[in-house]
Amino acid sequence: MLLLIAFALLAGAGTALSPCVLPVLPAVLAAGTTGGRRRPLGVVVGLTASFTFATVALVYVIDALGLPDDFTRKLAIVVLAAFGITLLLPPVSDRVEAFATRLTGGPRAARGEGFWSGAVLGASLGFVYAPCAGPILAGVITVSATQHLTAEKLTIALAYGAGTGLILYAILLGGRRLTARLAPVRGRVNAAMGALMLAVALMLATNADIRFETWLARNAPAAIVDPTNGLEQSHAVADELARLRGGHHFAVPAGATQAENGRRLPLVAPAPELAGTGRWFNGRPLSIRSLRGRVVLIDFWTYTCINCLRTLPHVEAWYERYRRDGLTVIGVHTPEFPFERIAGNVDEAIQANGLTYPVVQDNDYATWNAYGNQFWPAKYLIDATGHVRYIHFGEGAYGTTEKAIRSLLAERGARRLGPDTSVRAQVASEGITTPESYLGLARGAGLAQPPRAGTNTYRLPSRLEPEGLAFGGRWTESPEAATAAGNSSLELNFNARRVFLVLGSPSGPRPVRVFLDGRPLSPRQAGSDVHGGRLLVGAQRLYSLVDLPAVGRHTLLLRSAPGVSAYAFTFG
Repeated sequence: MLLLIAFALLAGAGTALSPCVLPVLPAVLAAGTTGGRRRPLGVVVGLTASFTFATVALVYVIDALGLPDDFTRKLAIVVLAAFGITLLLPPVSDRVEAFATRLTGGPRAARGEGFWSGAVLGASLGFVYAPCAGPILAGVITVSATQHLTAEKLTIALAYGAGTGLILYAILLGGRRLTARLAPVRGRVNAAMGALMLAVALMLATNADIRFETWLARNAPAAIVDPTNGLEQSHAVADELARLRGGHHFAVPAGATQAENGRRLPLVAPAPELAGTGRWFNGRPLSIRSLRGRVVLIDFWTYTCINCLRTLPHVEAWYERYRRDGLTVIGVHTPEFPFERIAGNVDEAIQANGLTYPVVQDNDYATWNAYGNQFWPAKYLIDATGHVRYIHFGEGAYGTTEKAIRSLLAERGARRLGPDTSVRAQVASEGITTPESYLGLARGAGLAQPPRAGTNTYRLPSRLEPEGLAFGGRWTESPEAATAAGNSSLELNFNARRVFLVLGSPSGPRPVRVFLDGRPLSPRQAGSDVHGGRLLVGAQRLYSLVDLPAVGRHTLLLRSAPGVSAYAFTFG
């Protein structure tokens, strides 16, 4: 616990000095260098408090009130703009300051020290600042509405906020001393700071800060972009973080994914129990403890992940081939999108893929976190004594994985296993250059137009760069998806053989017309879900759009009826 508190303090201090805060820093400086002498303290206290609230509890309020995901960002923009305007108008600024101090300061109101007005402004900035938290730490202290908030997580978040606050307070005091020398032109300084706040509000409103951070992430060294990463990746800290989120930090020994030349598979770690499980399919609930004496294969997957789907024929074949020899397969369905939490959708995917082995829903990511997992698909092979002996992430290595299964079954005492399955599932074609592409604001990449929350009208570019993606017409964008809102089109420049897209129209089937290189998709080019150049979108799932004879560079154009939501492209 003490180690994590110290780490959180250092990580918070490092974050305050990282490029991520550059878009917010001008507003922080402007807030702290104007107003009463206690305003810098108010700004830091408000920012630290709202940052902590945003990372451990805000999701409860958002979920309970049904507020949009970008509500706090919009609130911060409004507060910034309001304070900027008051600084540009000195009489208004004096009245606001006096009102705030009278409201909360009692007899000290006349001093106009500015603590409470600074706290209000700092609180709004904390919501914008929250995404700067390091990815591992943020993943631990950020609690979803389905998880439990603990005193330990709250303490870690407060320590992180305090580390950030101390650095920002020092910066603010330095800026205040500098501006104190400009007392003769205080009015001009306030006006300049007000204009600076308005500029930051405009930058946030146009998502310029997001584009800046995206550019920085792609072009700056990792040590500059995320200065706390080295701390987070140290074994001592990683073990503590894993313990805090209820899981394990696997230190995978060399050769943990090898089962060749007759060598014994190494011991990786004791297998974590299946945690926080939801509905079970294809059988009764199971546990790692109850399966002692059997070899267990844990397969993390989700039904819209094409990489996962391509591995399922192998997993099913192993289950059918070796279950009588002592193998139990458990598919752990951990959702990537909200609609993948729906049990009926998961059941439909299980039936569509012909899975007969047990599958359990992991909607709260409890088992995912228990294993410290980070990938879809991922396989953890557990021996008869309850120890993880083999780990594999992604597709491929089917022969090696089956060899590992046979090795552990032999250790268990199985004899005469016979030939392997030699199953051949559909695998990704060589030569693919187009990466998986998300359409939601949270992970959207490769879009020709800057992402914008809400409903907006776009124009398709005259020319689309390779791997580029562009909207046309009206689209409503959310963190997870883009939904057609009228005269909607979607264009993609790809290099692959097969194209898949996660789509959904929960309120009823809606058509999408499909064009390839400017012409309606022909039957020879069409994926299994396209007929006559037309796709009918209903249930939220992965749809097969294009299936070509070979990998090639092409342009795909979709024209959608209103109400169809698009989530992510994948390729094969």
